[in-house]
Amino acid sequence: MAKKSKRVVVLVMALALLMLVTACGKSGETGKGPVGSSDGKAQSVTLNGAGASFPYPLYSKWIAEYKKVAPNVNIDYQSIGSGGGIKGITEETLDFAGSDAPMTDEQMRKAPGQIFHIPTVMGAVVITYNLDGVNSGLKLTPEVISGIFLGKIKKWNDPALTSLNPDVKLPDKDITVVHRSDGSGTTNIFTDYLSNVSKEWKEKVGKGTAVEWPVGIGAKGNEGVAGTVKQTPGGIGYIELAYAVQNRLPYAFIKNQAGKFVEPTLETTTAAAAGAAANMPEDMRVSIVNAPGENSYPIAGYTYLLVYKDQKDKDKGTELVKFLWWAIHDGEKYAKDLLYAPLPENVVKLAEAKIKQINYQGQPLYK
Repeated sequence: MAKKSKRVVVLVMALALLMLVTACGKSGETGKGPVGSSDGKAQSVTLNGAGASFPYPLYSKWIAEYKKVAPNVNIDYQSIGSGGGIKGITEETLDFAGSDAPMTDEQMRKAPGQIFHIPTVMGAVVITYNLDGVNSGLKLTPEVISGIFLGKIKKWNDPALTSLNPDVKLPDKDITVVHRSDGSGTTNIFTDYLSNVSKEWKEKVGKGTAVEWPVGIGAKGNEGVAGTVKQTPGGIGYIELAYAVQNRLPYAFIKNQAGKFVEPTLETTTAAAAGAAANMPEDMRVSIVNAPGENSYPIAGYTYLLVYKDQKDKDKGTELVKFLWWAIHDGEKYAKDLLYAPLPENVVKLAEAKIKQINYQGQPLYK
């Protein structure tokens, strides 16, 4: 009788253990974590990015807001210039890079894997200046802008400037050009514009993230150019619109392809992108400078996040994909307040398609 009781107890314990194991197995199936997580818990992941200073105010906002929805993800983005970002992603020292300059075909070939350009927003590059008593609205033409940056127009009271601005008292003061000293997507947009509107500039200087400037002093980052112009009476430079507004610097109204002097705004930046959006190439590397249209601001461009199609770290790749998807959807609502133009809807669709192709060992990471 005692032996029978013991067998019953052992049988009951075995059945209880079997039920517990079965329950745990089912719990593991229904409580799946994100791709890359093996225990169902959100793992702490750090994503390191660097590059363009052009979108830095927006990316800083994005990182702060994204932390609220994904507290397990730590994102760091350093404003080092587009050239530094391209270098970092090519050498695989970054998880993602920022660039306002699309990578060239040669740069793409040097990368150890296929790099996607994910556009995030559009922005305007403005020409800012430091002239006592002169506010925003100084009128500049393509000819005058190229003349100043070629070093041919040296004084603020040059007839080429005074004839455009008869109601503005321009001083007999030397013009001090301030340009970027680092590899810069903002420089790429600006020199792309100058190469479009000036044959002499195109032949003598050309376009790129870094060029041999005919004249001027260098400063690092949009922050550096804004600060140097602000501290230099008679200074003139090119910076992203948000930096001009944040530093309370005036900016010029520029004559566009239609012959209108246009103020850099969200609306005029969006107008510049409207035509290009309809013909956006599949890889999304595109220039929108000197765009047609009466309301188009002529010095504008997309800014991109550069990422590898084939990710080497499953957990990082998964969280990077989630962040990119959030950025081009929820993140866009923060753009306008910081003076960036949100992506057109058809460009969002193209970006979605690229994000869905990002994978780990052939397995798509978008879920």
